[in-house]
Amino acid sequence: MGYVIIGNSAAAIGCVEGIRAVNKTGGITLLSQERFHTYSRPLISYLLEGKTDLERMKYRPDSFYRDMGVDARLGVTVTAIRPQEHKVVCGTGEEIPYDKLLVATGSVPFVPAIQGLEEVERKFTFLSLEDAQALEAALTPESRVFILGAGLIGLKCAEGIAKRVKSVDIADLAPQVLPSILDQAAARRVQAHLERQGLRFHLGDTAVRFEPGRAFLKSGGTLDFDILVVAVGVRPNVSLVQEAGGQVGKGIVTDDTGLATLPDVYAAGDCCESADLATGEHRVLALLPNAYLQGECAGKNMAGSPARFDQAVAMNAMGLFGLHLITAGSCRGEALVQEDGGDYKAFFVEDGLLKGYILVGDCLENAGVYTALIREQTPLSTVDFSLLRQHPRFAAFSQERRREMFA
Repeated sequence: MGYVIIGNSAAAIGCVEGIRAVNKTGGITLLSQERFHTYSRPLISYLLEGKTDLERMKYRPDSFYRDMGVDARLGVTVTAIRPQEHKVVCGTGEEIPYDKLLVATGSVPFVPAIQGLEEVERKFTFLSLEDAQALEAALTPESRVFILGAGLIGLKCAEGIAKRVKSVDIADLAPQVLPSILDQAAARRVQAHLERQGLRFHLGDTAVRFEPGRAFLKSGGTLDFDILVVAVGVRPNVSLVQEAGGQVGKGIVTDDTGLATLPDVYAAGDCCESADLATGEHRVLALLPNAYLQGECAGKNMAGSPARFDQAVAMNAMGLFGLHLITAGSCRGEALVQEDGGDYKAFFVEDGLLKGYILVGDCLENAGVYTALIREQTPLSTVDFSLLRQHPRFAAFSQERRREMFA
């Protein structure tokens, strides 16, 4: 059996390890457009900040490909999938056959069409290690940086560069920071903390036109800058599967084994859709843990061992200038909010189930208990949820349930 993997991030590594858990000898060829050893993307802001280096960013040891028997071809672009021939075509013209194929192409930055954007000389995105290195090379202590986007990518970029530049301005059409994961109350806390670090926000606003070194805002104002970072969002990289005739919605459509709608072609990670356990919706969940688990599941199925991944939950854990937060699930249902000094907790309950939560501050210990309630769809009537909201401990579960969980 010959396996080909397109990609080299969490989903691809999960697939390698999933295959090898079942098949120790089958040939695995890994093709990656990036030239780097597998690394953890969430760490690129810490690289700019000086809190990590290229060695510590590695997602697996240097010997990983050799130890796993992987023919890793880095810096190779795949231009087409030919599903009927069971081949992939590389940019060099080389055709590589496969018995089973995993597409783990991740996502690509979304760059909106804004008048004059092409005239901005020093503009960057912030999704890959190559992006971070290019941005770092342009930074100076006198740089005025303008970031379009107050989401996860934009704020992590700001954290990475804030102490290395003169100023950082951030604009977003949304009226709050981190609009995809925080409610308004939590967002106000986070924004106030970030403003104390010197960041300046232009919320409910964005650039509608550019001239070299100047942005014209929707609100009518102008903003002068030296460096522009476009961080308004990402799009699943679905083109290979779409052009090969595979079904694509918001991302590549797969079943819960990872199988796409092309014969012997699987997909995992940020390029494909998942069934969100909290909402029941099929959507893209661009999260490293989910990507790894999807890839591992696909790898086992590719190697002939049945596996399912049906517990995807949107979850984010991050720190911003020393302020830590965790979110999981969705903000649907009744909101149960607790505020204690600098700590903020919000729990979202619907139909007797915990659908999501937001934790900000020094209240993150044992947050996995809340995530377990969401993943396992535990009826809150079977636990002491009032106790759990104050102190997330497994003691709040019934004795019978603890036996099951720790059997």
